[in-house]
Amino acid sequence: MPVKIRLQRHGKKGKPFYWIVAADSRAKRDGKFLEKLGTYNPNTNPATIDLNIDGSVKWLQNGAQPTDTAKAILSYRGVLLKHHLLGGVRKGALTEEQAEEKFKAWLEEKENKIASKVDGLDKEKEKARAEALKAEKEVNEKRAQAAAEAALPEAPEGEEAEAEVAATEEAPAAEAEASKEEE
Repeated sequence: MPVKIRLQRHGKKGKPFYWIVAADSRAKRDGKFLEKLGTYNPNTNPATIDLNIDGSVKWLQNGAQPTDTAKAILSYRGVLLKHHLLGGVRKGALTEEQAEEKFKAWLEEKENKIASKVDGLDKEKEKARAEALKAEKEVNEKRAQAAAEAALPEAPEGEEAEAEVAATEEAPAAEAEASKEEE
């Protein structure tokens, strides 16, 4: 029975979510599978991959062939490296401890790369948010300035302007006195 390590699509339209499975190559894409090895969510940045490394290596040692996309995912998470190192252990080129050391060193380096990418994305997001806030403040200031200019009456030049301002200040006072007398 030819076994493939492949993706099984789940999720709704436009938002794919995949299971990484070991399945008979004759089974339907989303049909029967032998073992679920992990999940892959391409909707996040960076993509979220949860994978059972030991189970995947076991299937590779038993002769399962990964599809192109599954092979890229397995390589990204280090499954193919571990399979390669275990092949060296079987041939006697390495001991198990050396192979495990190399794999752990590679995993730490990979984790650091992923963490730096996440940090970079967070910084970019924060920078974009700060620029948007700055642009919004500028627009609000311009709007407030325009509203203030529209609210001020157009003042004539010189002495007439001073007289008009004084007259407008006296008018409300006169109206207030008139309303008091009426009461």
